[in-house]
Amino acid sequence: MSLKLNDIQAPVSTEMSEFEQKFRKSMRSNVMLLDKITSYIVRRKGKQMRPLFVFLSAGAAGGINESTFRGASLIELMHTASLVHDDVVDDSHYRRGFFSINALWKNKIAVLVGDFLLSRGLLLSLEHDDIDLLRIVSNAVKEMSEGELLQMEKARKLDITEDIYFEVIRQKTASLITACCRVGASSAGASEEVKDFMTQFGENVGMAFQIKDDLFDYGTFEIGKPTGIDIKEKKMTLPLIYALNQVSRSEKKRIKKMIKRSADEPKLVNEVIDFVKASGGIRYATEVMENYHNKANELLAQLPETEYRTSLKQLVQFTIDRTK
Repeated sequence: MSLKLNDIQAPVSTEMSEFEQKFRKSMRSNVMLLDKITSYIVRRKGKQMRPLFVFLSAGAAGGINESTFRGASLIELMHTASLVHDDVVDDSHYRRGFFSINALWKNKIAVLVGDFLLSRGLLLSLEHDDIDLLRIVSNAVKEMSEGELLQMEKARKLDITEDIYFEVIRQKTASLITACCRVGASSAGASEEVKDFMTQFGENVGMAFQIKDDLFDYGTFEIGKPTGIDIKEKKMTLPLIYALNQVSRSEKKRIKKMIKRSADEPKLVNEVIDFVKASGGIRYATEVMENYHNKANELLAQLPETEYRTSLKQLVQFTIDRTK
């Protein structure tokens, strides 16, 4: 039986409802235009996975309190700011099926809104002396930026090794989930040992989460046709990196030429996908994802058995089993 998100968040359902109100309040402004835009942001929120990781981690590591709510708000403010800026950089007009801020209000306003959200997060922490939480989240934002730039640097030459790939996804994706788990533990007043457990747990979850995302590009897990978006954007992900390492230098050169031309010739995307599948890239990436998943569960097992720990384990399974 597949897990439902509502069941997973049952131990913190009251806190999650309360968080929505607090998060909305944290974005309030006297500038009418800004208030209109932030209200739109709140209305189009996704599954709220990040706050859920924060609250469950806090519960599992000692207990939820007011600083847990501020930590979850800080994560969401910083992350939302980065998404608003990303949409400007990518000239993207949609996010989660809704119009992006830049599509509705143009780039200049979108950049300023991102700056506002960033500053609200900083002030929220400083007003309550949540320096440890601010340090954790600021480090995650720095790592996310570095990971994105490292990937862009390497995409030009299509020369990403497995080691560099793991470093990119650790910074780009895992750093934020790591921050959620450490913020939760820190807000609960956990010991350094428990905070370190939760940090490692979050990193392993984040790595598994991103590899799952990369596998969607190849149409695995009975989700229909492959998207091929990463291939068109020349992003070297684990299935492709592994597949290229299984063939001769001349074959590798031929596939890389196809990738470079794939944005203009869609049929080449399917050829690359078939090559990756035939070379065992999907199987290998799935095994690596499961290894990270198992490591996360091993770390979680070192915490006391509570309903929060159970839900965290289920949440990890949910991220692995998701079909979109």
